[in-house]
Amino acid sequence: MVFIAGSPVMLRVNGGLTPDVGLPLSGENIRDILLPLLTSAQLNELQKEKCLDFCFVRSSIGRFRANFHYQRGTLAAALRVLPEQIPSLESLHLPAALAMLAERRQGLVLLTGPTGCGKTSTLAALVDRINAQRHDHIITIEDPIEYQHVNRNSLVEQIELGHDTLSFGQAVRSVLRQDPDVIMIGEMRDSETIAAALTAAETGHLVLSSLHTNDAAQTVSRILDTFPTGYQSQIRQQLSLALLAVISQQLLSAENGGGRYPAVEILVATGATRNLIRRGDDHQLRASIETGRADGMLTMEQSLTELVRAGRISRETAFAHCYHPEDLRRHLVG
Repeated sequence: MVFIAGSPVMLRVNGGLTPDVGLPLSGENIRDILLPLLTSAQLNELQKEKCLDFCFVRSSIGRFRANFHYQRGTLAAALRVLPEQIPSLESLHLPAALAMLAERRQGLVLLTGPTGCGKTSTLAALVDRINAQRHDHIITIEDPIEYQHVNRNSLVEQIELGHDTLSFGQAVRSVLRQDPDVIMIGEMRDSETIAAALTAAETGHLVLSSLHTNDAAQTVSRILDTFPTGYQSQIRQQLSLALLAVISQQLLSAENGGGRYPAVEILVATGATRNLIRRGDDHQLRASIETGRADGMLTMEQSLTELVRAGRISRETAFAHCYHPEDLRRHLVG
């Protein structure tokens, strides 16, 4: 739901915005609706920072993630309903290769893609699978907590930025002293967090996290670019050893308008891909992914082709979201 003065409430359904029934809202209408949702501390933060991210619960309705902000001097907001039930990897229509990653004991798994592509849901599904199948100590670090995990076969702790810790990097360093087996970091935003995550992955922990990048090569570049030039060689070496997989995803509208399906690129760390990262040949990762189906790898164009052939998305949707149109055309014809 999107609240903007001068417009009715807008609802995002299957990826597109649709106006709700009702008259356009004034700035006063929006303040009357939204401000009662805030605690006094949240109101102070909004007034100071002019932006606020948080989750809230309304009985008989459910949990919501909210972003309050200002535009043209008036309060505006985007609210998203959070499912009470944690989705499974199967219900998200994700490849079986992701389930295999939940069996790994050490290393770094990265979920990447644009905002709203389902990274948080995929991370939650991976954590839930580990929670159900292993007897581990799982610690998540999130901003804010979206899915609430209940202990199954594992023990799950959830740390929220701003409430339980001051930063992702600080939290990861602290968590390493709390005897975790699995660490989920909602987002790697800075060099401090990335360095701590790599250390955790190198020292016997499974680390799950996310980045706002489109593919594996861009992910490697983004990680390196957060560090000064003098440190990049060391970080490249660490990444080549710690990385297990990069999963880049998009959420695409179904051809019949009934829901959305993920298109997924998967890079699995093999001897060959680790060597490419170590040598700085990131531009060759795509070729390794394309020929790595036996190792569970998949290019975005291969994934889009599978969705088109299964009748889940249209050819037009596939071409609108591909990165290499000629490769997609070749796969669809072949």
